[in-house]
Amino acid sequence: MRWDDHQTRQPKRPKIRHAGPFVNHRAQVTSSTIGIDPGSRYTGFGVVASTNGRFRHLGSGVIRVPTTLSFPERLGFIHRQIIAIIAEFRPESMAVEDVFIAANVKSAMKLGQARGAAIVAGVNAGLDVHEYSALQIKQAVVGYGRAAKEQVTKMIQTLLLLPGPINPNAADALAVALCHLNTHAFRMRCQRSAES
Repeated sequence: MRWDDHQTRQPKRPKIRHAGPFVNHRAQVTSSTIGIDPGSRYTGFGVVASTNGRFRHLGSGVIRVPTTLSFPERLGFIHRQIIAIIAEFRPESMAVEDVFIAANVKSAMKLGQARGAAIVAGVNAGLDVHEYSALQIKQAVVGYGRAAKEQVTKMIQTLLLLPGPINPNAADALAVALCHLNTHAFRMRCQRSAES
């Protein structure tokens, strides 16, 4: 399927890694979130569901932004793709990695703008949007805030029972989603405990 926007042909939708063609995961889902690893060239996404503390991978992939587009067009492209992914998976919330301090100010600004396009897509879709630092994400997924990318990817594969290699951008997005689900579950337990 191709996307047509104002009579301009757009590249195909991102390839989405689905959990399986014949499994209805929606029947038992109690909470689901889409994690976003923003970037102006590659934006990773991952949708994870949680039922009674058990995680399930619903889908993940990478939005590859055409380099032929101007920067504002790239932001629009990211926004439209995320809107389409949200419409397909219907998560209840969105989690996005917070901006980190980069040595290159121009790159950091572009990253922030791509992040903004993703956040606006989530807000426009009616999702609660949550932000987490890289330290929080690694701590929630691996148990160590300074873990290497390889450790995070390996833990994502283990927790979500993903066979074979996974794109690093998609793995980071899945880590953001898991971080939010873990954090949200902890907050809910604390709230229930305080109320009783």
